[in-house]
Amino acid sequence: MWGTAVALALLSATVPAAAASHSGERPRPLPQPLERLFDNTAVSDDARPAGADFDGSGGSLSAQDLSAAGWTPGRSPTVQGARLAWPRRAPGKPDNVRADGQSVRVSGHGDALAFLVAGTGGGEESGTGGVRYRDGSRSSYRLTASDWRGGPLATKAVALPHVNTPGGQLTEKARLYVVTVPLARGRAVDSVELPRNGDLHVFALSVRSENPGWTGSWAASASGYAAVGPWMDRTLRLVVHTSAGGPRVRIRLDNTFAATPVRIGSATVAVQASGASPRGAPVPLSFRGSEDTEIPAGAQAFSDPLGFDVPADSNLLVSFHLPGTVTAAPVHSLAVQQSYVSEPGDHAADAAPDAYTSTILNWPLLTGVDVGEGPGSVVVLGDSITDGEKSTRDANRRWPDLLAARLRKQDVVPRYGVLNHGISANRVVTDRYPGDGVSTDTGGVSALHRLDRDVLAQTSARTVVVFQGVNDVRWGASAEQVVDGLREVSDRARDRGLRVLVATIAPCEGEARCTASVDAQRAAVNRWIRSGSGTGLDGVLDFDAVLRDPGHPARILPAYDSGDHLHPGDAGLAALAESVDLGLL
Repeated sequence: MWGTAVALALLSATVPAAAASHSGERPRPLPQPLERLFDNTAVSDDARPAGADFDGSGGSLSAQDLSAAGWTPGRSPTVQGARLAWPRRAPGKPDNVRADGQSVRVSGHGDALAFLVAGTGGGEESGTGGVRYRDGSRSSYRLTASDWRGGPLATKAVALPHVNTPGGQLTEKARLYVVTVPLARGRAVDSVELPRNGDLHVFALSVRSENPGWTGSWAASASGYAAVGPWMDRTLRLVVHTSAGGPRVRIRLDNTFAATPVRIGSATVAVQASGASPRGAPVPLSFRGSEDTEIPAGAQAFSDPLGFDVPADSNLLVSFHLPGTVTAAPVHSLAVQQSYVSEPGDHAADAAPDAYTSTILNWPLLTGVDVGEGPGSVVVLGDSITDGEKSTRDANRRWPDLLAARLRKQDVVPRYGVLNHGISANRVVTDRYPGDGVSTDTGGVSALHRLDRDVLAQTSARTVVVFQGVNDVRWGASAEQVVDGLREVSDRARDRGLRVLVATIAPCEGEARCTASVDAQRAAVNRWIRSGSGTGLDGVLDFDAVLRDPGHPARILPAYDSGDHLHPGDAGLAALAESVDLGLL
C-alpha cells in the first residue's frame, strides 16, 4: 500500500497543476514547522485562567506551574534521550496542535520519533500517522497519548500541581507525556504526517538520535523520588563500576519524577584510587559548553563528550556540586556501593578526599555513564536479584557485573557494555512507587511503565534480558497477568529492533510469601517462557534450572541461597552469570 502511495505521490509531482485539478485530488500540503500549525491554546496565566481552553471545557495548564517546573517558553528539555522544544509562546497564545493529519517539517536520522503530547478526551487517545523519508519511502506509526488530567502518573514526563479553569484554579494534577515511536533505521526523515484525532494534542516533536559512537558502560534506574539530606551547597561523589571502556566519556543526570528543577553547579569525572580519593585530578565536565546546568522537572542532562580514557572493569568517581538546597531527589535506592557527600562547598574538582565527610548507599540523580566507541550495550531489566541484593557490598558481584566480565574475556561475540536496570522490589505489571511525589517506597514503577526510559532510550541498546516476575506472583498477580506483561515487554522491544531474552523465575520456597499457590503461578509463567513457539522471544535463560535444588525444585540450592530463600548470594549470582549462553546476546 505504501509503495502505491509513493508511486502516486511521485506521479502527481510530475503532473501539471491543471491535470491534478482535473483529477479532483487534493494536493498534499507542503510540510510546515509545527509552530506554524498551532491551533489550540493550552497554557493560561493564573491571573487570566479563562485565557486558554485546552480541552474544550475551559481547562488549561498554569504558566506559573510550568515555569516553576523549569518548562519555560523556548527551552528544550531532554526526555528519553530526545530534545523537545517547549513552545516559545506567551500564555493565552496558541501553543499546540490538535492532530488532524497535518504535515510537519521534521528532519534527522534516528531510532525514534519523540512527541510531547497529551490527550483531552478523558482516556487514551490514539491515531495512525506517517513518516516520509528523503529517499521517497514511507512508514506508518501508531501514536497513543494518555489524558492530561486522568492518565497514569507513572509514565508522565512532568506533572503540574494545578488545573486552571474559568472559575478559578483547581488543586489537581495536570500531566504531559513524552511518547516515542520507531523509525526506519538508516533513513533520513523529511516530514511527519500527524494522526487524525482532535483530542490528541502535540506540543513538540523531534527525531531522537541513535547515539552513534557511544556505548553504555554503566547505568542505574531511578527507583523512586525520596527525601534526601537536606543537602545545602553540597557535592556528591558517586562511585560507579564500568563494564566497557573507551577513549571518551559522558554522563547522564536524570531529574525523573521531580516537580521542580535541580541545578548542577559543576561536575567532574575521575578513576577511583580508593574511597573518595581519585587517581589523579578529577577532570571537569561541561553541559552544552557550560560548567553548570539546570535540569527541568522530569528531564535529563547529558554532559558534553570529554576525551578521557575510561578503563573497563574499573570504579569511576563522578562528582557534582548541588549549589542550592535539595530536600528530595530521584534515587536508585540499592547501590550496594558506598558513595560520598561533602561538607558545604563545591568540591567536585578536589583531588583529596578530606571534604567528603559522610557516606550514602544510594545513587541520586546519576543514571548513566557512556564511553566512546564500542559495539553497543546489553540492558538487563530486573528486580532485586539483578540489583545485587545480598551480594557483597563494594565488590561488584551483581550477576550483570559478572556477565560483563565474561564478555570482556572472549572474542566470540561483541564485548558489549552491560547496563543493570534492576530495581529492588520491582514488578512487571504493577507499580510500587506511584511515579509522582516524595515517597519512602523506592520499588520503582512497573517494568511496563519504565520500559521506554530504562530500555528503549538506553545508549546503543542491542539486546534486553528480562529477569522479573517473582515479586508479581508473590504479591498476588496471576501467571496470566505476568505472561501478558512479559509478552508486551517483548513485543515493544522487538518493535524497536532489540533482541529479547527472558529468564525463568527462580524458586523461593521458604520465604514468607512464597506459598505453594505462589509457586504454582511461578511454574506456569516458566512453562510459557520455556515453550518457545508463540512467545516471540529470541532466547530463554533458564535461571530457575540454574538456582533450584534438584532434590527440592521449589527451593534455591542451599549453596546458592543467601539465607533468606529468595535472593541468591555471591555464589548463586556467579552461577547465573556463568550460565548465560553468550551467543544469545
